[in-house]
Amino acid sequence: MMLPEAFVTRLRALLGPAEASALCLALTEGDTPVSVRRNPAKCADEELRFFAVPTGVSPTSPTAPEVSTECAPTAAEAPTTPAPLLATPVPWCAYGRYLSARPAFALDPRWHAGAYYVQEAASMFVVAAYRAAFPDGGPQRALDLCAAPGGKSTLWRTLLPDDALLVANEPVKARANILAENLIKWGHPNTVVANAYPADFGGLSESFDLIATDVPCSGEGMFRKDLQARAEWSPEAVAHCAERQREILRDVWPALRPGGFLVYSTCTFNREENEDMVVFACEELGAELISIPLDASWPIAGDTTGRDLSVYHFFPHRTAGEGLFLALLRKTSDEGEADSGAVPKTRRADRDKRRKAAKTEAPPREFKTWLCESEAFALRLLPDGRWNAVPRAHADFVERLAGVARLLVSGVTLAERKGQKLIPHTALALSTALAPEAFPTVALSAAEARSFLRREAMVLPADVPHGYVLATFEGLPLGWLNNLGSRANNLYPAEWRLRLTEA
Repeated sequence: MMLPEAFVTRLRALLGPAEASALCLALTEGDTPVSVRRNPAKCADEELRFFAVPTGVSPTSPTAPEVSTECAPTAAEAPTTPAPLLATPVPWCAYGRYLSARPAFALDPRWHAGAYYVQEAASMFVVAAYRAAFPDGGPQRALDLCAAPGGKSTLWRTLLPDDALLVANEPVKARANILAENLIKWGHPNTVVANAYPADFGGLSESFDLIATDVPCSGEGMFRKDLQARAEWSPEAVAHCAERQREILRDVWPALRPGGFLVYSTCTFNREENEDMVVFACEELGAELISIPLDASWPIAGDTTGRDLSVYHFFPHRTAGEGLFLALLRKTSDEGEADSGAVPKTRRADRDKRRKAAKTEAPPREFKTWLCESEAFALRLLPDGRWNAVPRAHADFVERLAGVARLLVSGVTLAERKGQKLIPHTALALSTALAPEAFPTVALSAAEARSFLRREAMVLPADVPHGYVLATFEGLPLGWLNNLGSRANNLYPAEWRLRLTEA
């Protein structure tokens, strides 16, 4: 599918004929780079050497000159056993790597364990924005407003101080479930996943030190890998997106404290959704633009409108990645705050009823041995029978947050009560808050780990204790098995089940 003619015309007016032609060529004929970002809490291997090229598959490289395929085997020279992938650093993110080929990530148990995330490289630039906003410390509360599927959220979680709280939100329920899965696998206990609209957060006045708004946009930066984005694009769609973005900023602005930072980003190129939106925030909401220091070697473009704004464009013909626009804004004062006139879509009455119905049962004593630093958590039995552990320092705010948003994740879900049984939850298995000696473990081979991820029943070695056992792969927890002796029941979540099989 060709690029929309109106898009090309507008792009030429914005960038000039030569630059626009180079960008259009990259969008229609360029290769899509493969990049990943490791989880330093679970993966100490900085070079990600665990990746492998399947036999007979030739590595391919991103288009940027920083990525090298030197010494990479050709298809004819491919060895009979898998060879390591070439992993080249993403310049603006110490945790990121470009890969010389795209492996079958779904077949890698480490991916399911949250050791790394497959993330587009340009979007990792939020690292530079975070460093510019907080050079000497970090925020205590951060909100990622439009967070699904979780790439930027998992990165924000890595960047934030350990004791800070991240609220990752997604308005669309199906996408919020995917976000919850990815953040549970990332494993940090100081995390909340919410399913709410931006206006719902407006009532949480001056609650966040950092708000990230990766707003819904016309998606021009995704044209290379998403033909549907091309088909749905139109000038009218651009105007509609811009109006929606203004509404989102108005709605969430009261939740940002004075002096706090808002990271505004899109995956599109046009001025209406990018530079014009930044000017709107400065003139009508009371924001100021903050410059982000750049390395001279980074091929990142600036303002495309001639206004000399401190904004940052990633163009696929210049950088190894997809399209990205980013601006760092600081809230200067309460003056200029806009009242959207919207009434927050709260569910306070329903939640009050559920809280009153919640049991007051004392937490089981074993929870103290299940958690590292158990005294740092407030434990609560939810009406559905699940026990939750919320970081004590943020418990009051999480309770307040539950009054305006549906919470899918609140800290760590420890266990579920079924009759007299207390069944450990998968979120506990994947959490870095799990005490290492709390449960017996069984180390699985790669084939066994994939069988576990397919939710198949297993037979464990005779020396494995009966009861709940933590299944691991190369030291990384995957989930629970209930070892009955003759067989082990697989407690991996059915909705997460691996469906891909090896060729």
